[in-house]
Amino acid sequence: MNKILFSSATPHWATPKSLYYDLDQEFCFTDDPCPLHGEGGLNRAWGRSTFCNPPYGREIGKWIEKGYLESRKGKTVVFLLPSRTDTKWFQDYILPFAKEVRFIRGRLKFGSAKNSAPFPSLIAIFKT
Repeated sequence: MNKILFSSATPHWATPKSLYYDLDQEFCFTDDPCPLHGEGGLNRAWGRSTFCNPPYGREIGKWIEKGYLESRKGKTVVFLLPSRTDTKWFQDYILPFAKEVRFIRGRLKFGSAKNSAPFPSLIAIFKT
């Protein structure tokens, strides 16, 4: 098993290509403020239809808050997130404000990993 991929050594989890493709077909993304290992997405405006797979570390709540605020401007924001329903960010933003939450059946294989992630995932959709 890849020790870095399945540890907290990195908060980045590469989006599975097939999942991104399916979501892009549905939402026609114009922006990704958080490409793998990218920076700066918290400090700029997001596109009209945004996909965001944020780093899964302590900063995740800031990304979700930003996505929520961008959606209040009439934009669509689609998040790929770990399914952690007991967290502050889930309780404060996803539960009350997401237009839709899709729990992914099974566990995703991120990037080129041979094994599935050690956690379940969800899609949270914010839009007005």
